[in-house]
Amino acid sequence: MKKLFLAGVFVVLLSSCSSLDTKSQGGINGNWTITQVTYPGSDYIKVNSFDIADSKCFEGSSWKFVSNNNKGEMSLGKAGCPAFSSPIVWSVTKEGSFTLKITEGEKAKRVTQGYYLKLRNQTQSSFQLVDNVSVGGSNVEVVYQFQKM
Repeated sequence: MKKLFLAGVFVVLLSSCSSLDTKSQGGINGNWTITQVTYPGSDYIKVNSFDIADSKCFEGSSWKFVSNNNKGEMSLGKAGCPAFSSPIVWSVTKEGSFTLKITEGEKAKRVTQGYYLKLRNQTQSSFQLVDNVSVGGSNVEVVYQFQKM
């Protein structure tokens, strides 16, 4: 019975690992900066990104992605914006979904909220993360343009 249980746990772990896109994750490995944040109406409407700050405060932010353990860190430092820095946990699914947890020093399993974004236009030196948010009662895509540092 114990062997059957352990075999079941192994199958579950194996299947959860196979749902990740290791090629896309490996391509994100390294140090990045957000060069631009765009969305319809961005000249008139403010969007609070990741419950941290205005989306424009993320322009110039630094991100480190470590693909072998799906951890990293991010930090904001734009003038006129709140300073913020936090460890992160992330992954990319085979469907192109990017999951992100901003852990703020907590263990990832204790952080109950995260963000689901779409990974688009990935190259060796750039990629986009796209978040769907509600603005004025309608959904808009907020596009974060990342550039390799």
